[in-house]
Amino acid sequence: MIISNVIEQKRTKGEWAMFSLAGKTALLTGASRGLGQGMAIGLAEAGATVIGAGVSNMAETGELVEQAGGAFIGIHADLSTKNGVAELVERVYQKVESVDILVNNAGTIKRAEAEAFTDEMWDSVLQVNLDAVFALSREVGKRMLVQKQGSIINIASMLSFQGGLRVPAYAASKHAVAGLTKSLANEWGAKGVRVNAIAPGYMVTDNTEAIRNDEKRYQSITSRIPLGTWGTPEDLKGPVVFLASDASAYVNGHILAVDGGWLSS
Repeated sequence: MIISNVIEQKRTKGEWAMFSLAGKTALLTGASRGLGQGMAIGLAEAGATVIGAGVSNMAETGELVEQAGGAFIGIHADLSTKNGVAELVERVYQKVESVDILVNNAGTIKRAEAEAFTDEMWDSVLQVNLDAVFALSREVGKRMLVQKQGSIINIASMLSFQGGLRVPAYAASKHAVAGLTKSLANEWGAKGVRVNAIAPGYMVTDNTEAIRNDEKRYQSITSRIPLGTWGTPEDLKGPVVFLASDASAYVNGHILAVDGGWLSS
């Protein structure tokens, strides 16, 4: 019997119920494109209502979510400002009573030699990649604690484990996201709120366009990935649904690498 038939039979028998997000509401930042868009579609396919937050137009994401049979609510949010999180939280809870899943995906990157990396560049990266992640986790997390249930998923990086080149603020922020994930998991796990992170490897997104346009570096990176190819936004669908659902009920404080084997090479 071919594998697709086996999977379909399992679905029919309800054996995949632990992965269902039916009746759940997910708030996902950076939802307009790339990894955020891929995860939004995956959450919708699993049954969640998706609230997408971002600075860019999210019409395409909304259409794709609806094509997947889900409901989408788009909210403009600028997390590069100090008031961005507070404004987003206010708008979210005007539209829904509760959030069951928070995916802190919004991020930014700036490249320059460390000796030329300005304070302004540093502050702008840390504001989006770390400060906003903590603030949003705190504000949504305190409400999840009242509910006594919830899943927070931070988006870390391979640079949560490595130093990278010409990205000191990004590397520092992603190391910090990994530490924050573990810290919140320790505090909140016993209270019903799990906190985990996904660390994508080299993915085909806007953020990696400069690297992919450098043929020599692109080939060097690709040759080190055991699976022999870069990841795509679709490759985060399964991991985000897993961490959001009851399938990962005993997973807490974990940094899940989705990297084609990069860290093992």
